[in-house]
Amino acid sequence: MTRFASAALMPLADAVPRLIAGVAPVAERALPSHAALGFAAAHDVIAERGWPERPTALRDGWAVQADAVTGASAYAPIPSLAPPVWVEAGEILPEGADTVLPPEALEGRAIVADAPVGDGVRRWGEDLAAGTRLLAAGTRIAPCHLLTLGAAGDGSVAVRIPRLALIAAATPLADALSALIAREGVELGERIDAPRTCDGIAGAIRSARADAVLVLGGTGPGRTDRAVAALALAGEVLAHGIALRPGETAAFGRAGGRPVLLLPGRPEAALAVFLALGRPLLAALSGVRMPEPEAGTLLRKVAATIGVSDVVFVRRRADGRSIVPRSVPRFAVESDASTPCLEPLGGADLALSHLAEADGAILVPPEREGFPEGTSVGILPL
Repeated sequence: MTRFASAALMPLADAVPRLIAGVAPVAERALPSHAALGFAAAHDVIAERGWPERPTALRDGWAVQADAVTGASAYAPIPSLAPPVWVEAGEILPEGADTVLPPEALEGRAIVADAPVGDGVRRWGEDLAAGTRLLAAGTRIAPCHLLTLGAAGDGSVAVRIPRLALIAAATPLADALSALIAREGVELGERIDAPRTCDGIAGAIRSARADAVLVLGGTGPGRTDRAVAALALAGEVLAHGIALRPGETAAFGRAGGRPVLLLPGRPEAALAVFLALGRPLLAALSGVRMPEPEAGTLLRKVAATIGVSDVVFVRRRADGRSIVPRSVPRFAVESDASTPCLEPLGGADLALSHLAEADGAILVPPEREGFPEGTSVGILPL
């Protein structure tokens, strides 16, 4: 990989806004609620009705009117001319019932226990009040959202699903990128293995049926690296050389009115560029609201280069134990039990055996030389 002089590189803080400038969220489409999982809601989703719509049982038992059984006990049973109605948890209560007694409250035809009004019952609207905002626009729909979306009306949700084309040869790295893209609520419409010539890559960029294009490999100064020249042929290059380590040779531009992001061919550099530039681009296309990153505590010191944004891959360690070789000193870091400890694995030129252990990364800003052991940092998930 080429090493540019840092003064010639575009700072990451400038590159991200320039990449997504003018990028609007894609058109919305309606999907059944169960099919919208993982995609970003196009609008606020509001509950049109209260839920449950009628009182329901919270437990298995006998549905009764509380006033009719007040004072009932084993010493003062209340005879019942007709046995109360048995209900299962989740069933609608019969007309007039407002309480569910436990199974043992009935002995023969006598009630031997009472309960206050509403005991064992979910009243109308207690799970969800009409007018409640179920989802904010830009929220990625998670499994638990499906529990409430049925109360939103017709059972469909408007979502935004960008369509992405990946120009890459069939490699394990292309497979890994495809999997990461799918987890971003994006449809990988095409994966194109174009000839690695300037005309071949340019033709693939022009013909891709997508809202954005990613090109993997060919961004460096090698004699066979043609991706940047191909982008210039197909459209325009807005930046080549980002102050990001690894990933200095990344480039981006426009072709046919669509953003095009060029990722280096080295695995650690490609993943770093995807996290730092690709993910914000996909978020802009889907209109997603980026959540606050999960925090973690560093188990070891991380060194970085002033003037460059460093991506360091990490592995979460809930138990706080290091996974580095025995020759490396191990440290005990005290942290909140709910905060994962992070084992730094490395960044530029990271061996595949270590990169395969990563489940996230951290970004060291260009004004820092790194982070000391025990620092709390945000995690970019992989």
